[in-house]
Amino acid sequence: MPQKVLLAIGTRKGLWLATSTDGRASWDVTGPHHAMTDVYAVAIDTRRDTPRLLAGVNSEHFGPSVATSDDLGATWQEPDHAPIAFPEDTGEALARAWQIAPGPAGEPDVVYAGVEPSALFRSTDGGRTYELVRGLWDHPHREHWTPGGGGKAIHSVIPHPTAPEVVTVAMSTGGVYRTEDGGASWQPRNTGIRAVHVPDPYPEYGHCVHKIAANPAAPDRYFVQVHHGVYRSDDATASWQSIADGLPSDFGFPMVAHPHRPDVIYNFPLVADAMRFPPEGKCRVYRSEDAGKTWDALGKGLPDGFWSGVMRDAMCADDADPAGLYFGSRTGEVYASRDEGDSWQPVATHLPDVLCVRAAVV
Repeated sequence: MPQKVLLAIGTRKGLWLATSTDGRASWDVTGPHHAMTDVYAVAIDTRRDTPRLLAGVNSEHFGPSVATSDDLGATWQEPDHAPIAFPEDTGEALARAWQIAPGPAGEPDVVYAGVEPSALFRSTDGGRTYELVRGLWDHPHREHWTPGGGGKAIHSVIPHPTAPEVVTVAMSTGGVYRTEDGGASWQPRNTGIRAVHVPDPYPEYGHCVHKIAANPAAPDRYFVQVHHGVYRSDDATASWQSIADGLPSDFGFPMVAHPHRPDVIYNFPLVADAMRFPPEGKCRVYRSEDAGKTWDALGKGLPDGFWSGVMRDAMCADDADPAGLYFGSRTGEVYASRDEGDSWQPVATHLPDVLCVRAAVV
């Protein structure tokens, strides 16, 4: 019997939900949920018998919050207090949640939130309330972290799948940081990454990271897209090596790891920072099946004459087998592949600017 797959699509004007029960051959789309809010972050937490959806919503009138649903979006709960709030002594106010990341399977109530301004929050009640991770907030590098083009935010949070004390984050601008003691201390992990926007080409910190990705089946292997650079680490982010050869450009935003195959990684290149279009206007996802040594353009079912872009969190994979791939564009088109990228079909068109997508078997 085909599995039920849920695809959550966060946009600048709300959240859309697409479901498929026929092997991802067709989709039923509902929305907008949380109409007229920015939805930069969404998570599908499948660690319990009942999946939980978490959406980082940002209303111009009410401000940022986190809404949850335990019935796949039929109803939503939103607290009357701010679930993520900076302590008064920090002198900061939350702009938005950029990433909501469920913790490891062994800690089913732990959820992380990466936010703007650059900070990490941790929940121990399934994502209903959060506390600031002080070890990262008090890091001596923090005063040197500056905004990237999209803001000053922690946009990538990767909890280790089996070691609860290990978490890796990335920010613009700042770089990759990692804790191995539950958040008490954090180390910059940017060795080998070249920075193109500062005088020192290989600084300890200050990198404009666009996205990091990791495969739970190989927890020491990570991939990163930075501002003009694509890299792989095989030693748990201690060092990085370039894997940009074979791509038409080393600029882009998303990096998506295959959920089961450690050597498979996906990327969506753009021409350059000043030319944020796909090369030659061809909508193409690039896949490597050898951890970045070689790349193949995947375009069956995707259009030419495509001058939109795909943002850092607007591409994802589900956890089915074979894996499904998804991406949404800044012009509101959402595509899905049910054969690991070999072919594509539209799920939705004419949506608002797509900010994030997440998919899972539910």
